Amino acid sequence: MSDLTVMEGGVTAAKGFEAAGCETGIRHSGRKDMAVVFSKTPCVAAGTFTSNVVKAAPVMWDKKIVEEGGAVHAVIVNSGIANACTGREGMEVCEETAKEVATVFQVPEGAVLIGSTGVIGMQIPMDKVRYGVTRLKEKLSGSKESAHDAADAIITTDTHKKEVAVSFMAGETECHLGGMCKGSGMIHPNMCTMLAFLTSDVAIEKALLQKALRMVVVDTFNMISVDGDMSTNDTLLVMANGEAKNAVIDKEDERYDNFVKALTFVCREMAMMLAGDGEGATALFETVVKNAATKEDARTLAKSVISSSLTKAAIFGHDANWGRILCALGYSGATFDPEQVDLFIEAAGQKMQLYGNGKACDYSEEEATKILSQKKVTVIANMHTGTEEATAWGCDLTYDYVRINADYRS
Repeated sequence: MSDLTVMEGGVTAAKGFEAAGCETGIRHSGRKDMAVVFSKTPCVAAGTFTSNVVKAAPVMWDKKIVEEGGAVHAVIVNSGIANACTGREGMEVCEETAKEVATVFQVPEGAVLIGSTGVIGMQIPMDKVRYGVTRLKEKLSGSKESAHDAADAIITTDTHKKEVAVSFMAGETECHLGGMCKGSGMIHPNMCTMLAFLTSDVAIEKALLQKALRMVVVDTFNMISVDGDMSTNDTLLVMANGEAKNAVIDKEDERYDNFVKALTFVCREMAMMLAGDGEGATALFETVVKNAATKEDARTLAKSVISSSLTKAAIFGHDANWGRILCALGYSGATFDPEQVDLFIEAAGQKMQLYGNGKACDYSEEEATKILSQKKVTVIANMHTGTEEATAWGCDLTYDYVRINADYRS
């Protein structure tokens, strides 16, 4: 087989992982609102978390577990209530939830990771959590359907569940990596992402798992933005149980490189799913910066464009307003000569230059509108200041974004 093969499924694609999703009544909408991902075999775990000073209770709980380095068996997630800005009671909910999972699933309390997403400031009712833990244990399965149920249970304003899975080779051994994520609004991560949970049956040392995750997140989840608002709950967790039985990856060799490639692919795919499903969005908006002076400049420039409200509004209106793109590049903080920049738009196999040599190009507005009317639109900015490149992903800014967030709590 090839080094990397895309496969169906999500968090149960890796050997030894089971999942479930159920409805508990935490949410008002009468839909699934709790999920669990579980491995009987102890896992090494790695994570990245929100850099927002205001951190939700589950973030602080998970950071402690990941940093202490003990074995992990489960992650349990609720949607509807974020358990953020909830004081001591919020941490007590995490403690009681972990105890309940430990009892029902027969694992150590310190082996339970927790995720929450939803409204800030509300307290999670423990009676519903206890009911949910019991139901999740009853429904636990290694099937694709169970992975789908779990992915469905963690979403809030997302329009669909988000899953990715791949197989890859670690030496002569076939390994698997799968994941699920959620996020549609309050998306502007930094060293983290909204909620994303990845599972792998690869055997790898914890330090290398954490190193790989921190490296990969920089050019995947950290290169997306929906609205410029960084969440209090952003959490990205990877659990690896070693069930593939490969020789443990304990150094940065070819096996490690193959794992990093698989992790990059999964994280990149999920990042694009999140960006394309931004609240009210009608299009995935990608910006590719080429020939920047430094890698950091390339990242900064690309993210500045996809974060620009005016540019996002122009994408929604299918308006080839290249001035907004150039403006966003200009205030990014990177230094360049605007007279040297070339700007292009591309979609569905068609590409058009809008700006070059310091002025507008001779292009058809009608043809430009057709390009900008596709489900995925790419802006390409050639800076002509170096050789570095970066890509960022966002979405258009629509009327529905305001509508969704104007009545989010009601």
